[in-house]
Amino acid sequence: MKKKNRRWRHYTLELIFTVLIVFAASGIGYLFRYVGFPETNIVIIYLLGVLMTARFTNDFVFGILGSIMATFAFNYFFTAPYFTFAVDDPSYLVTFVVMTITSIATSTLTARVKKSAAEAEERATETNALYQLTNNLTDAKSIEGISLISAKQISQILDCQVAILCFDREGNPEPTFVQCHGQENLRREYNKSDDVAHRLEGMQRSFITGKEFCEWPIYGRESTLGVLRIPKMFGEEMSERAKKLLMAMIESTAMAMDRFRTAEERIRYREESEQEHYRGNLLRAISHDLRTPLSGIMGTSEMIMDMSKKEDPRYTLADGIWKDADWLHSLVENILNLTRLDEGRLVLQKQPEAVEEIIGSALEHIKKRAPEYDINVSIPDDVLMVSMDAKLIVQVLVNLLDNAVKHTTQDQSITVSVEKAENKAVFCVSDNGEGIAESDLPNVFKMFYTSKMNAADAKRGVGLGLPICDAIIKAHGGTISVRNNQNGGAEFTFTLPLGYEVWGK
Repeated sequence: MKKKNRRWRHYTLELIFTVLIVFAASGIGYLFRYVGFPETNIVIIYLLGVLMTARFTNDFVFGILGSIMATFAFNYFFTAPYFTFAVDDPSYLVTFVVMTITSIATSTLTARVKKSAAEAEERATETNALYQLTNNLTDAKSIEGISLISAKQISQILDCQVAILCFDREGNPEPTFVQCHGQENLRREYNKSDDVAHRLEGMQRSFITGKEFCEWPIYGRESTLGVLRIPKMFGEEMSERAKKLLMAMIESTAMAMDRFRTAEERIRYREESEQEHYRGNLLRAISHDLRTPLSGIMGTSEMIMDMSKKEDPRYTLADGIWKDADWLHSLVENILNLTRLDEGRLVLQKQPEAVEEIIGSALEHIKKRAPEYDINVSIPDDVLMVSMDAKLIVQVLVNLLDNAVKHTTQDQSITVSVEKAENKAVFCVSDNGEGIAESDLPNVFKMFYTSKMNAADAKRGVGLGLPICDAIIKAHGGTISVRNNQNGGAEFTFTLPLGYEVWGK
């Protein structure tokens, strides 16, 4: 309503200006006739008045209106009979027509020139605004700084109180947003009941209208970075040209935010790579230093066991030392192989191997650590040859069996099975133990992830056994997965590609 009233007031002022110009031209015409100037000069004065009307009014209609009024005024004041619209001399009709056409043509050309000049000025203003915004955004040191600069610049250009609400990396609105108020920047709390992110998903046009704001999304390359908020009354009355300028400034803001986030990601990845490199070097150095003393401890403990009877307390003590040293030795091997795999320095020595021999080697290792456990084995009747790195696959089976032993009791079953399925060999290690918590299932193959389910056994694992299994199997071109059995316990399954013949016995 306010805008409509302003428009009518503006039209009234321009109409008054047009009437005054015509009356002024008539007054000057009277002066010219008194001095004795010919009527041609009076016509030129009226044409000048029409030109001034077209120049200083904003609507093309007033130029046309001024042309018609000038023609009628010339007829009324300067053609006989005076002060009437009658014409005694028919030649004046030609004068009126020519005068009207000339006035309208002059008004039209002036309006076009003025419009072109106004558009050029607007384009220059828009270009300068975008340049200033882009130039200022290059100095921003954070996402918050970018939002502050953009809100301030856009507020000045659009002459309203612009706000910007940023989204975090998960696409959720930040708890507060910045809004420009004159020369000040107000920090306002985001109303969570106003679900902007949800409303953006169903938007049908370039902006959405809320209770307080009209909101334009700020889209990045991969996600929504935020929304630019303009007071509702102002946003609904914006012209199409202003909206296009606003979209251009939003794109500049989005590019700056994207550029900053990309730089942050690059720095974070570089720091993580450096940390991973340092961690790998540290683990590798520690593992190499532990190998020699562990081998000595294991050898010495074996000598003590050979020299002692089983009922001798020294035998039990040496056996415990050997098992702990063997566990540490296995951990060291896992660490070394994992660092080599991560760095791409572990070369697979693949050749056809009999599955039953691989399983036998793994069981031999486990029997030394847990001789009290009975492990069931199921393999094909035919000799199944698989191309693999035997040492690494044995390590995978040892890790899986060791994991099963740690989570079962002696009266619970552990089973190792192999079967041929299409073009792959399927290995399965299952048990009837305590199983794996559903929340842990997606994370068991992550490095250094250990289940909180069994606190008593937490000291027996550091979260490397299953990640090394995952890395080795994937290096062979296979897959590995885990699930809980319906009757309790866990089941690990991994596959290895075939590409060989199955030999009959």
